[in-house]
Amino acid sequence: SSQALWLVLPQNYPLYIRSVPTENELKFHYTVHTSLDVVDEKISAMGKALVDQRELYLGLLYPTEDYKVYGYVTNSKVKFVMVVDSSNTALRDNEIRSMFRKLHNSYTDIMCNPFYNPGDRIHSRAFDTMVNSMMMQVC
Repeated sequence: SSQALWLVLPQNYPLYIRSVPTENELKFHYTVHTSLDVVDEKISAMGKALVDQRELYLGLLYPTEDYKVYGYVTNSKVKFVMVVDSSNTALRDNEIRSMFRKLHNSYTDIMCNPFYNPGDRIHSRAFDTMVNSMMMQVC
């Protein structure tokens, strides 16, 4: 099954991109960029309510014929976008929410690393391992 995970800065600059299989990467780029507009709309619609929360699970952003696209935003407005196969009906909303929380925790660990330069692409073996195991869980 094909899937993708993106972590994106508020300025829509990608911090981390992971696609499985890699030959679908271009299709994922288009899908994720389209979904970032939906994320921005949801954030602006929520306004101050977002500021009062530590993080925000946006749920299903939109389904296409091939994929379901889910979104999540941290309090620092970093966007997490997950793309999964539409054929995957076993995945529950609360499972996706907990995956995003796990991702958020790992992302926070990276941000706390004194050797990480904020805004740089994420190159972390621990983060990759966590993402790989999460993607295996989704298949």
